[in-house]
Amino acid sequence: MITSVLVANRGEIACRIFRTCRELGIRTVAVHSDADENALHARVSDTAVRLPGAAPAETYLRGDLIVKAAVASGADAVHPGYGFLSENADFARAVLDAGLVWIGPPPEAIEAMASKTRAKQLMGIPSLDRDRVTASDLPVLVKAAAGGGGRGMRIVRALADLDGALEGARAEAAGAFGDGEVFVEPYVEGGRHVEVQVLADTHGTVWALGTRDCSLQRRHQKVIEEAPAPGLSDELRDELHTLAVRAARAVDYVGAGTVEFLVSAAETAHFLEMNTRLQVEHPVTEAVFGLDLVAEQIRVAEGHALGTDPPRARGHAIEARLYAEDPAADWAPQTGTLHRLAVPGDVRLDTGYGDGDAIGVHYDPMLAKVIAHAPTRAEAVRRLSGALERATIHGPVTNRDLLVRSLRHKEFTGAGMDTGFYDRHLAELTEPAPDPHAPLAAALADARTRASRFGGYRNLPSQPQVRRYTTAGEEHEVRYRHTRAGLEADGVRVVTATPGLVVLEVDGVQRKFEVTRYGDQVYVNATALTALPRFPDPTAQHAPGTLLAPMPGTVVKIADGLAAGAAVQAGEPLLWLEAMKMQHKITAPVTGTLTALHAVRGAQVDVGALLAVVEVSQEDQ
Repeated sequence: MITSVLVANRGEIACRIFRTCRELGIRTVAVHSDADENALHARVSDTAVRLPGAAPAETYLRGDLIVKAAVASGADAVHPGYGFLSENADFARAVLDAGLVWIGPPPEAIEAMASKTRAKQLMGIPSLDRDRVTASDLPVLVKAAAGGGGRGMRIVRALADLDGALEGARAEAAGAFGDGEVFVEPYVEGGRHVEVQVLADTHGTVWALGTRDCSLQRRHQKVIEEAPAPGLSDELRDELHTLAVRAARAVDYVGAGTVEFLVSAAETAHFLEMNTRLQVEHPVTEAVFGLDLVAEQIRVAEGHALGTDPPRARGHAIEARLYAEDPAADWAPQTGTLHRLAVPGDVRLDTGYGDGDAIGVHYDPMLAKVIAHAPTRAEAVRRLSGALERATIHGPVTNRDLLVRSLRHKEFTGAGMDTGFYDRHLAELTEPAPDPHAPLAAALADARTRASRFGGYRNLPSQPQVRRYTTAGEEHEVRYRHTRAGLEADGVRVVTATPGLVVLEVDGVQRKFEVTRYGDQVYVNATALTALPRFPDPTAQHAPGTLLAPMPGTVVKIADGLAAGAAVQAGEPLLWLEAMKMQHKITAPVTGTLTALHAVRGAQVDVGALLAVVEVSQEDQ
């Protein structure tokens, strides 16, 4: 009987596993890096053990340190979560060799499926010879043999891009998984990403727990997932279940795992890989089947047998991943303080952050998962999109608006999506649409704050007051007046104005605006604004060719031969930053001559740091 579990992970998944452990009466042990010392998963565990350092390679990828932490803390079992060492056979062996229970599949099963190239061989599926790819093979997908989460993957549509894609994928895979092996496979245009959840015990029983559709992806990483996968024929669904069970039996699998497929428009299933761990999207399967998969993993690890048949599926569930990122800026990850995160309604919220927590640069930018379950798909979509729309998210830029728009897009509501959804629709889904009355509401709330702070005196009360804000990259100037009757503004009637709530009547309709301020950041309902000073600092302007870091991160590569005096073209890659486990290409802002290069490979830079300066060509001025 397991009495104490160490979770060899962090963030949302660690918190989620701890929740089940508490319900089962099992003591919990967290491990944390220095960057995560005050993280939620470290706070909510019964015991926490420090892993010195901040980078994953120094901490969460150090299996030797984690095993020592488990022994020192008195844990008798280790749960790997997902990512990091969850699919590392050597780590599983080290846990077992230390006399601990491994809540996962046998090391041999992990090893058989850990490499996507070996998994394909096991399933009898050949990979392309990367040295013999021809134009007729295009497009192809360069893919890391280890790991997942979209890292170490590149789509190649031109032979000239293959070598660069191989190099970039190797570097990203080595940094994320400690394994730079990559392979090449055909890329199926317009395919759907469909997977099957399996659960197996030590007594020979293997359950296929339905399908999930994970087609909405950015950078090959899932954004919205649902169960069951809509629109599949009964024949295809049965085929996928059969293949998934066959894959599990082929490696004597034990525990929870997922077999992934790419399904073509003609309903042909292409095996992708088997993930020998719990998936990020497991909550949708839990909702539909009424299961706690973590509890089942623990029961299986204790030797208990599954029933002959799995529970009956009921209803439909959809999960949205809330990321601290800007989809309109090439999905750039965002950092800063998460002041407030609250999601209303009858939905499940899995998160690794609490109010006031810092979002750093070292780890994946996912803030939370929001899951809705309902009798039908349409009801689940409505419930999830409504909850996200009304959510309070005060902090860095997130993909919340993208999620709401995606869930309400006719292609998604009609279940006609595929993995190219964002390639086709990203521009329309990220079109700025700030509330036009949000700046005025912010100004009126600020006026009431100042009134309560300084009393009723107003300098030149008959003169209009002016406030300036930026939102969605645009500056807005608003005006209002103090009168004997209260605050007034053109075009609206001010019904109520307090520091936290403003009610405006617009064209006969009263609208409520909840206002919260943190320094110069103002949140009006779902619109985020930045208050500008009354007198701008003229020294804050930058020349057109100034290249600033769009995010904090590490300079991992500088373009070959790049130095002061080099001629560059607008959009040409100059350097690469690594932030939140992803590499981001930084391009020349203008065409001209590089006059200064401040970036140094290996250097850590903050957002807004000066990276380079390009002098604009005369013909472009």
